[in-house]
Amino acid sequence: MARIRAGDVTLGHRQWGSGPVPVLFIHGNLASKDWIEIAAQWFPPDLAVHAVDWRGCGDSDRPTPDDDYDNYSITQHATDMLAAMDVLGLDCVHLVTHSTGGIIAARMQLIAPERIGRILHLDPVSPMGIRFEESSIAAFRAMEQSKQTTRAVMANAASSLFQADSFLPGKMPRFRDGIDHLQAMYEKVIDQTFTAGHGIWLGTPLNLTKEAETGELAGRIGELVHETLILWGQQDAIILQKDMRAMAEALPDARLVEVPGVGHSMNIEAPQMFAGFVAGFLSGILPEPPGTAQPGPSPSRVRWWQSRTA
Repeated sequence: MARIRAGDVTLGHRQWGSGPVPVLFIHGNLASKDWIEIAAQWFPPDLAVHAVDWRGCGDSDRPTPDDDYDNYSITQHATDMLAAMDVLGLDCVHLVTHSTGGIIAARMQLIAPERIGRILHLDPVSPMGIRFEESSIAAFRAMEQSKQTTRAVMANAASSLFQADSFLPGKMPRFRDGIDHLQAMYEKVIDQTFTAGHGIWLGTPLNLTKEAETGELAGRIGELVHETLILWGQQDAIILQKDMRAMAEALPDARLVEVPGVGHSMNIEAPQMFAGFVAGFLSGILPEPPGTAQPGPSPSRVRWWQSRTA
């Protein structure tokens, strides 16, 4: 386990690969850096993929939340990620995000656009945020108190791993046959999820609701000019198709790919496929801030090619 000091917290960190193309993975709510562990074995060798746990998750510190959970806000997580980049010596990176990691990336884009190249979003929370009603907040409270409840609810985050007819009220979803290695990974992430800090269990839904209600980030979506690929699993029951289409339409430079056969978490449900999208979008391309590219081969691509052919 590696840990790095970033601002006022110590955050868990893992790295896969040591190539010249730096990538930062930002995980989703109740998750961790390890959600790309299986996919990482298929990442191309020219990538150096860094994954950092949010505060309150994985191997990171779990600060006591403020009364309004402001120290677990989306902006706070974005600031933590940028501070981690400083410690890791990463001036500019591509971003790969999952779920709530998508809206954290949007905040990073506004704070430090010059430090970000391309962005690959996997089933992201859009800049519009998500409104959680009190019944949904109650569900998070119940999950925090019961690992069995957590396991049952979190099955919706990787729905293609389970038998479709096993998603019934009061029942525990059952794994499909023949996916032992993915089942083992799911059990690992459930163990991690249940150890999340209180600031995550309630802070995340409350702060996503604040983002949705203020509309400030949604109003600045035109400033999110980085080249973006959005992947959305057609079996995703958490992120709505209409929200992904609206996000892709509103961003200045984005395209949406709707992927059949997977749900909310392709990184766990179909890790080799996910690695293929990462490779196709990022391999061989050094990150450059938007607006810096010149006609013809960019200086960064020339430097990358020279490093590969020297």
